Amino acid sequence: MTLEAQKAAARKAAFARRKAAYETAAPAACGVLSELLAGHRGVPLAGYVPIRTEIDPLAAMAEASAYGPVGVPVIQGAGQPLQFSQWEPDMPLRDGPFGARVPMVDAWIVPQIVIVPLVAFDRRGGRLGYGGGFYDRTLQGLRARGPVLAVGFAFAAQEAEALPLEETDQPLDMIVTEADVIQF
Repeated sequence: MTLEAQKAAARKAAFARRKAAYETAAPAACGVLSELLAGHRGVPLAGYVPIRTEIDPLAAMAEASAYGPVGVPVIQGAGQPLQFSQWEPDMPLRDGPFGARVPMVDAWIVPQIVIVPLVAFDRRGGRLGYGGGFYDRTLQGLRARGPVLAVGFAFAAQEAEALPLEETDQPLDMIVTEADVIQF
């Protein structure tokens, strides 16, 4: 089986686990994320506006926005890294690619903390995303500029024993779930 086929199979299984977790989820994970971010007040960070069955970081992002800039990803095009537009609670948003909502007017920031959505993760910091490589390219570019804390945010049910990863897949520094904070 090719690496792409392995990734497709892993994504399919992880989407099913994530959907089940989403349907029964309690908001506890966002509180855990808020506690983690409180130790980094004022540091520019990027989160995301959730799509489909992604775990929702918006309450933690709103809290963090009272202390410093918070951005959300804006896709620039296939094969390009993400840029992050400053976000604030209740600001006007527009539809972006893949159904993600983004600020009506872009004001770019460079985050030092990136809250990363994912499909699956493992206990070694591996992350499986949607397959476009956007976060891998973005984290690689940000890390070339200086230290960046990449925080995966997921339901505990999204954990996989092992993921089919390739050399270009960027590792996470930690994972926050409703059950645990896992550091690497």
